Amino acid sequence: MREEKLDCRGLACPSPVLQTKAVVDRGDVAKLTVLVDNDAARENVSRFLQNQGYTVIQEMREGSYALTGVRLGSEPALITEVAATSADTKILVLVGTDKLGRGDDVLGGKLLQNFLITLKEMGKDLWRLVLLNAGVKLAVTGSEVLASLMELEAAQVQILVCGTCLDHFQLLDQKQVGETTNMLDIVTSMQLADKVISLT
Repeated sequence: MREEKLDCRGLACPSPVLQTKAVVDRGDVAKLTVLVDNDAARENVSRFLQNQGYTVIQEMREGSYALTGVRLGSEPALITEVAATSADTKILVLVGTDKLGRGDDVLGGKLLQNFLITLKEMGKDLWRLVLLNAGVKLAVTGSEVLASLMELEAAQVQILVCGTCLDHFQLLDQKQVGETTNMLDIVTSMQLADKVISLT
């Protein structure tokens, strides 16, 4: 088993995760250090390594993050494998907007609030909620649906919030619910879902 180093500074998500995945997929790396320079990449790479069975240590080095993943003889605990073992129907809801429908923005905001409040009626079939583009605004401080999203998360619905989108809207430090994610996680989730409902 080998040690590897990866310099992903200057790269936007999902590139740091994809490069990390390429190294991990070789299967012979016991220790991997990844350098990144933004919070979205730090969260995404850390979570990916943890899902692959690595213990992750984070350090600041000259304005960048050094993420060192160490695997102590354990097999990777892939999140995809955990999800695939579920006996329930897996419904993924993709929300790419902070309004529902077109015509009146105030009405659209209220409709989306009602939609998210009502989502819990799906019960255990509701598997993941993905927020991207303007949809990430629903997961930050001041959002009128924050309590509803927290209730869904407490009910074991996994909420994935696009890190690139949070960066674009300068909201990364205001996120209050969900996991900061990347396009690789989103695409993989769509592949694993039995049904995808898209609001864009």
